[in-house]
Amino acid sequence: MKVSYYPGCSLHATGKEYDQSVKAVSDAVGIELQEVEDWSCCGASSAHMTNFKLSVALPARNIIAAQKDKLDMMVPCAACFNRFKSAQHHLDGDDALKAEVEEIIGAKYDASVSVRNPIDILYNDIGLEKLGEAVTRKLDGLKPVSYYGCLLLRPPEVCQFDDYENPYMMDGIMNALGADARNWSCKTDCCGGSLTLSKTEIVVHLVDKMMMMASEAGANCIVTACPVCFANLDTRASEKGRLPAFYFTEIIALALGLKGTEEWFKMHNVDPRPLLTSLGLM
Repeated sequence: MKVSYYPGCSLHATGKEYDQSVKAVSDAVGIELQEVEDWSCCGASSAHMTNFKLSVALPARNIIAAQKDKLDMMVPCAACFNRFKSAQHHLDGDDALKAEVEEIIGAKYDASVSVRNPIDILYNDIGLEKLGEAVTRKLDGLKPVSYYGCLLLRPPEVCQFDDYENPYMMDGIMNALGADARNWSCKTDCCGGSLTLSKTEIVVHLVDKMMMMASEAGANCIVTACPVCFANLDTRASEKGRLPAFYFTEIIALALGLKGTEEWFKMHNVDPRPLLTSLGLM
């Protein structure tokens, strides 16, 4: 299958291992990525707090740019995904706003682009059976908890993605790779987001709580699909009891035996290689 691809700012900077692993996994399972031409920042996370019209116009510009390709658009970053879905929600429900945004951008919005996260595409389009068949290194001994955070699922009427109370797709993907996804109650808890700079102590408290809950669930790592969540999980946990964090696509790449995992793992603040080595996975 072929999809438009919107990497967003984080995947070209602090989350580049996410970008690289998304591309590697997509290539391995037959997803052709066509990067949106001349894409620009979606406005996360500050635009919607400063100027409503700007918060709609910024993602709308990228959606309109993708319209010419007539493809679903893969948006890996949870913050970008949320802003795109929010913009569509407002544009589809407010003709006056739509007309104003079209004038600002200088192009028409036609509501033809389906904004999707790679979790959704891998689970529903590629399928767990095909993912399982592609595994060359079964992830025996890996016990992840899946962490979605806030932005992939809320508000549910806007995001329309997975079960917003108890999401299951990422667990299904992990289990298809041979891992033992652990059930826990913090799948959709907040990590503190961008408060990591202004209110660091709050983020440390939230992340430490999640690390404790993950350990109590029997997990030995955390997987996520959000660059902001990953950054907080990887850098803000206290020394005691912290677990390695992964982008879920890094775990898929590891199971599929793809090149690049060693270099991606070196970028992590909490080095996951000792865990993987102890399990015979590296």
